[in-house]
Amino acid sequence: MLQKEGIEHSPQGDFLDRMAERFGATANAATIFGDPIERDEVTVVPVAKVAYGFGGGRGQGSDGAGSGGGGGMRVSPVGYIEIRNGGAVYKPIRNWTELIPVIAAGGLLALLCARLFRR
Repeated sequence: MLQKEGIEHSPQGDFLDRMAERFGATANAATIFGDPIERDEVTVVPVAKVAYGFGGGRGQGSDGAGSGGGGGMRVSPVGYIEIRNGGAVYKPIRNWTELIPVIAAGGLLALLCARLFRR
């Protein structure tokens, strides 16, 4: 363990701190709100959802020691802000394909309920 400003740090802790710092630097307002697009007196600002995660580990066994880590980030469009005539309106983007599992599960539940009530 390393001692730094009265706090104990381990090599894997320092690694995780560096990873969190790098991912945090990318998840800022510019990532969530894209560059405005202007056409015919209308300005559109894209809006996205950002999710990220990371992890790391270290181990030691009879064959030696090792460590590793990784992370990822996903940016998904969720809507846009439309600015015109001095007013702004948020307009969500609907992804109907995400509802297919919900509709299928609802149909299955309705079928099961119908069978239970029939008995």
